[in-house]
Amino acid sequence: MKYIDEYRDKEKILLLASQIKKISTKKIRLMEVCGGHTMAIQRFGIPDLLPDTVELVSGPGCPVCVTSRSYIDKAIAFSKLTDVIITTYGDLIRVPGSSSSLDKEKAHGADIRIVYSVLDALNIADANPLKKVIFLGIGFETTAPGSAAGIMKAHLAQLFNFSVFSAHKVMPPPMAALIDEGVDIQGYIGPGHVSTITGSYIYDFIPKKYGLGVVISGFEPLDMMQSIYMLVNQFETNKPKVEIQYSRAVKTEGNIKAQEILNEVFEYRDDWWRGLGVLKMSGLGIKEKYSEFDAEKLYQVDVEPTKEDKGCICGIILKGVAKPSDCNLFGKACTPSEPVGACMVSNEGACAAYYKYKRE
Repeated sequence: MKYIDEYRDKEKILLLASQIKKISTKKIRLMEVCGGHTMAIQRFGIPDLLPDTVELVSGPGCPVCVTSRSYIDKAIAFSKLTDVIITTYGDLIRVPGSSSSLDKEKAHGADIRIVYSVLDALNIADANPLKKVIFLGIGFETTAPGSAAGIMKAHLAQLFNFSVFSAHKVMPPPMAALIDEGVDIQGYIGPGHVSTITGSYIYDFIPKKYGLGVVISGFEPLDMMQSIYMLVNQFETNKPKVEIQYSRAVKTEGNIKAQEILNEVFEYRDDWWRGLGVLKMSGLGIKEKYSEFDAEKLYQVDVEPTKEDKGCICGIILKGVAKPSDCNLFGKACTPSEPVGACMVSNEGACAAYYKYKRE
């Protein structure tokens, strides 16, 4: 299948739906850990095609959602330094900090620019040699190689007015942490974009240690339905394993070149995840070799005490313990135009997906 219409073939999708209903005899709760999958599932109405035995829940796969509010507060503090330009992906700019947001600071005069890649940030640094350009590095193994490549390029070009403020994270630790905490999950719909970089082998520990299946899925409705069928079949036959549904993009070994770039620049460190707290070796810090491009080491700032909104349940939504509709703020005090929590801001956030496609 080469064209998008084939991945949205109604007859094939309904055939898979009937096959899932035919083989599913036991209750199964499947978690999609990718925010892109969360949006696709709601957009295409996948839950309405499934039998009552199959439940889908969202996980901690939205990078903006799991990033700490203290990170936003520090980015805001950086933006107030003299001669600083903050460069960021667009979905981060409206995430609430403790008392402000990057969007509000931009409105108040801070030089904050939306970029589409780290190369844009490098070009800004090259064009503004008297400015300090800080790139906000957000994302999992999908976007981290880009940040690493940007640092390597800046190193080669001796572009010392460029730096990265890393909040990059890796996926296996939170997937393990959810099971260790006893969250009710019988299988994972594995992240497609992350896995194009990492390969499928990084999830091998999940069926071996925990007895849960992982199927790495694409993002079209036929992808999602086939992945669900594969997971239900694993569960019913008691044969959990790692499978690749998204074979047109994902290989067992992943993208070796991207992994080499990632390992050249970054090293594992403990990091904080919304809803899960600090997880060991779940974040990516910049190695000492490239410390001259590490914003955290270059610039000292006073950061306001971090304050979380008490009514927001984004953390437990990211754990699959609650759904957006369980939140008292959802669709009322918290909307895409006036978000209270990060889950409503990002295009990959569960609350944003539910608001757009599943409001009742």
